[in-house]
Formats: sequence, C-alpha cells, structure tokens
Amino acid sequence: MGRPRKISDDELMAACGRAIGRYGPGFTLAQVAAEAGVAVGTVSGRFGSKHGLLVAMMTAGGAGAAQRMRSAADRHRDPAEAILAAVLVAAEGVDDPATTTNHLAQLGVDMSDPDLRDGLVAMRAEVRAVLRSLLAAAALPSAPPPARAARIIAALAHGTQLDWALSPTGKLRDRLRGDVRAVLDAWSGPDA
Repeated sequence: MGRPRKISDDELMAACGRAIGRYGPGFTLAQVAAEAGVAVGTVSGRFGSKHGLLVAMMTAGGAGAAQRMRSAADRHRDPAEAILAAVLVAAEGVDDPATTTNHLAQLGVDMSDPDLRDGLVAMRAEVRAVLRSLLAAAALPSAPPPARAARIIAALAHGTQLDWALSPTGKLRDRLRGDVRAVLDAWSGPDA
C-alpha cells in the first residue's frame, strides 16, 4: 500500500496559480513546490512536468470556475446581482496589477500551446454556459439572446481585467462591477 497523500492535486494546482501570480509564465516547479510547502518531487511526481501541471489546471479549471460562479450567484435573489457576483469570481486572486499582469502573460503562453489552448477553450465555454443560464433567468428586455449576451459579458470581463492591469486605478472588483453593471442596466430597458 502506498503512502497517503499529504497534499491534494487541487492544493498543488492552487499553489501553481499563486506561483503564476508571483512569477508569471517563467515560474518553475520549485516555485510551485515552495508555494505548496512540499518537495519538488511531489509536484513532478504528480504532474510530470510544468506542462503537465498546466494541462491538469486547465482540465480542472473550467469546472471549478463554473462551480465558484454558480455558488457566488446563488447567494443573490436579484438576477443582475447574481450575474455580477458570478463575473466577480474572475477577480479572485488577481487583486493587484502585477498579479493580474502575470496571469495575463500566462494566458498568452496558454493560447500558443495546442493542449493548453484546448483547455482554455473548454474553460471559457464553461464560464459562458454559467453566464448564459444566469442571463436567461434574468430575462433583461433589451439584452441580446442569452448566448450572445454571455459572450459579451465574458469578453467585457476579460477586457476590463486587461485594461485595469495597464491602468490600475481603483480596485479591479470595483472596475468590473461598474463596467458590467453599466451593460446590465442598459439591457434592463428604458425604465431601469
């Protein structure tokens, strides 16, 4: 019988996310191990390589992000507030410009690698599916069909993150809230 695992894969992937935030796409497995408080062999033994770790993160990331978005939305009765809460999940862990910039730099790497790009596509589909469901439930009278509205809100959230990283005035959460609220208010109709 093998020794029991002292740290879960999810904890190692969370440590990788923190390492990306600190060091950008040049992070190493040693930095991930340091973030997790384990030996490098623990990380490499589980995932094989940095690429293997990133693929595992992409695979788990979509379902995890969707679940966190649903949980955040479920805490609100008002449909617009539920949508805002779901979008604000995107700001978790990226609360300063350097961290946001490092994650955006990793996104560039992810998009250039076929395996990571496929995972990113799947993750984005999960995010849009949650938003589509929330927007359908909100039934905003001036909104486009839910699938298109979800794509617009997801793109707005990503664009806002990039814009904030380049010009970090105020808090990212506040910028996201203001930008998304402006669109939702416009879609609520003339009496909103």
